[in-house]
Amino acid sequence: MNKVILMGRLTRDPEVRYSQGESATAVARYTLAVDRRFNRANAGNDQQSADFIQCVAFGRSGEFAEKYLRKGTKVVVTGRIQTGSYTNKDGQRVFTTDVVVEDQEFAESKNSSNGSTDGGYAPADRPSPSDAGDGFMNIPDGIDEELPFN
Repeated sequence: MNKVILMGRLTRDPEVRYSQGESATAVARYTLAVDRRFNRANAGNDQQSADFIQCVAFGRSGEFAEKYLRKGTKVVVTGRIQTGSYTNKDGQRVFTTDVVVEDQEFAESKNSSNGSTDGGYAPADRPSPSDAGDGFMNIPDGIDEELPFN
């Protein structure tokens, strides 16, 4: 099985081109900076380390990337790894590894990507934390009859 799931930020705006022919297809290329779970052995504990992964999106996914994705946008990408090679103009063989995007989604709200840390909620709209600490909202007693399920 060839399945990749990545979450990271775009290092620059996507580069989009369209294929030749009657039905031109969008081809968007972008690089994701994906944080590593553990730092490299040589890097200091204070340094953040990341991998820079080349992604390519075709068709509607490419059009979506062109329209909505920008440098710094945090996205979740699912797809597959594709390897290839070519000979450059100096006659050297160059090997490539890309993630062919099958699905891409925003990983944070627009407000939080602009530096806000409130997750897109206005202070009055922010949900109150549960007393139980389990992440579920407390349901008041006496409304069992109003719930549409048992």
